[in-house]
Amino acid sequence: MIPITTTAELAVFCDKLKGQPFVAVDTEFMRETTYWPKLCLIQAAAPNAHAVIDPLADGMDLEPFLEVMRDQRILKVFHAARQDVEIFNNLQAMPVPLFDTQVAGMAAGFGEQIAYDALVRQMLKIELDKSSRFTDWARRPLSDAQLTYALADVTHLAELYPMLRQRLEKEGRIGWVTDEMTNLTSPANYDVEPENAWKRLRPRKHTAKYLAVYKAVAAWRERTAQQRDQPRGRILKDEAIDEVATQAPTDAEALDRLRSVPKGFSGSRFGPDLLAAIREALKDPEGYAPVIDRNRQAPSPAAGAVVELLKVLLKARAEETGVASKLIATVSDLELIANDDEAATPALTGWRREAFGEDALRLKRGELALVLDGARVRVVEVRRAPKATAAAG
Repeated sequence: MIPITTTAELAVFCDKLKGQPFVAVDTEFMRETTYWPKLCLIQAAAPNAHAVIDPLADGMDLEPFLEVMRDQRILKVFHAARQDVEIFNNLQAMPVPLFDTQVAGMAAGFGEQIAYDALVRQMLKIELDKSSRFTDWARRPLSDAQLTYALADVTHLAELYPMLRQRLEKEGRIGWVTDEMTNLTSPANYDVEPENAWKRLRPRKHTAKYLAVYKAVAAWRERTAQQRDQPRGRILKDEAIDEVATQAPTDAEALDRLRSVPKGFSGSRFGPDLLAAIREALKDPEGYAPVIDRNRQAPSPAAGAVVELLKVLLKARAEETGVASKLIATVSDLELIANDDEAATPALTGWRREAFGEDALRLKRGELALVLDGARVRVVEVRRAPKATAAAG
């Protein structure tokens, strides 16, 4: 098998993709030692054409393929798309519209986060060759076995998509997947602005001083990781951000006393810049500290018991509908519902409210009960006794 290695060859292939109803896409990338994912291979398959594209080939310009990714007349089909979407978003080519077969599989009753090979096995009755799964995709030349393995990821995906879509349409669930795709392709999910880096983490305190330092340290780490093209954790661990924010060290001696900070960190190339970021944040903590939505914090002890009941209800409803519970609601959603009947959560809107959210509120009001029937939990209506009326005098 010969991959596409020139921009001219890529343009010819992409001309074949234009006008197609969909294209199945997968990528192979490396990012274990980098901040930015290194794109090593692109596989694409439409009803009339398929190819493996080598982004690392000398002189390769991916623009013809990126134009296809931007073309809103062509549906882009991925499996477990989030990291692939991140790569194309970084290349200014958000793949919209999108169809993720993993999400679709969850809606179609194939369980939580079903793997690609398991979906192929169950729907196409094909056992995939996994021998090249852990290959070094950055090393050249690639063998025929590696290229064949890579191409199979999209040729089978192109077969799966129509079958899976038909199944969802028959069950009236295609709109469920469409809702998820809107969220998956939201640019906010792939924001790499350093000043917003704290949002991916979980601050444990709410004082202005703590939050200001927390935000500053997270931003410093993000900038440093981007500039050095290293994973965030190699610059500073998540737990160290919390300790630094709690202690707010402003000199080398105080920084070196922290347990979660590597020994001698203050004397490294990172130490002075980190301390400078902390001192800058402390000049005006109230002005720099982010505003935290208190409704998204952990539930109160009393609400914690409600969350546990909601987990049982969610599992019961998920089993009844044959939909993966994670697609319906997350633990964070349940915590929000436990605290607030009008919480701003997807679980209380659209199809999720119909499948689960409304019952969650009824359970809180005491209108529903959970009953153990053998090994199965049933959801039953609570029959309230009629109010007694006063005897006539």
